[in-house]
Amino acid sequence: MSSFFKSLNRDKVLLLMALPGTLWFLIFSYLPMFGTVIAFKDFKIHRDGFFASVLNSKWVGFENFKFLFSTEDAFIITRNTILYNMALIFLGLVLAVAIAITLNELVNKRMAKVYQTAMFMPYFLSWVIISFFTFSFLSVDKGVLNQLITSFGGDPVAWYADKRFWPYILIFMGIWKSIGYSSVVYLAAIAGIDKSYYEAAMIDGASKWQQIKFVTLPLLKPLMVILTILAIGGIFRSDFGLFYQIPRDSGVIYSVTNVIDTYIYRSMSQTGNLGMSTAAGLYQSVVGFVLVMVTNYIVKKINKENAIF
Repeated sequence: MSSFFKSLNRDKVLLLMALPGTLWFLIFSYLPMFGTVIAFKDFKIHRDGFFASVLNSKWVGFENFKFLFSTEDAFIITRNTILYNMALIFLGLVLAVAIAITLNELVNKRMAKVYQTAMFMPYFLSWVIISFFTFSFLSVDKGVLNQLITSFGGDPVAWYADKRFWPYILIFMGIWKSIGYSSVVYLAAIAGIDKSYYEAAMIDGASKWQQIKFVTLPLLKPLMVILTILAIGGIFRSDFGLFYQIPRDSGVIYSVTNVIDTYIYRSMSQTGNLGMSTAAGLYQSVVGFVLVMVTNYIVKKINKENAIF
């Protein structure tokens, strides 16, 4: 016991630094896990508060989970969620690494910081604001794109009523908003690479492309794999703001814009069934956990050093 208190006193500065993050996870991630029991109950509000509501609600087992799988739209929303996330993960990875390498190779470092800041700014904008910007481009009568089309003699396009364009629009907007933040992570990793590797490559006569191919990318590979594994864990979750705010809740294009999260929100706003919503969230979390474990296992079999654990 004395050794425990000695180590506690020795590491008190580090423990104090970790305390805010620990409290955040405890309050917002671990304590709310008690609420997952709602997924198995017919939740009814009780006058004595939340805990009384949970305890007095009827146990219904897996009845709430049938909501996601019994609907006619189950296949569509699952397909959209998986395909959109796969596209965002793959394109986000490739473009983030490419932009990070490009910024690192710029000779004018002051301009590189300007470009980095310009790409990073959209990350701080809410989807509500971005939806208005998008509408200013896609509006049928006053939109910038339609004005350009009509100026060249074409007919205006009803963007919010034509589902053909929306997979590309949503993927583009998702990448545009997040690419700046993702590239900063890889740019920081590149900055931490020992310069002696590049010096040795230049002595061997390696070109700039060969330095990137045989030095930068191999050293970035562990980070790329770890971030991809974590992203795969969220493949059944979607950026709610992207899929709800950008299409402006246009029912005509639901078949290509509706994902699990938006479908749950629209359904719950109509039925008010909190048990079904909790069941859907628990389902997404469990599937995400399984995907992380399976992906990590596969990576571990290929290269143990690149696995998360």
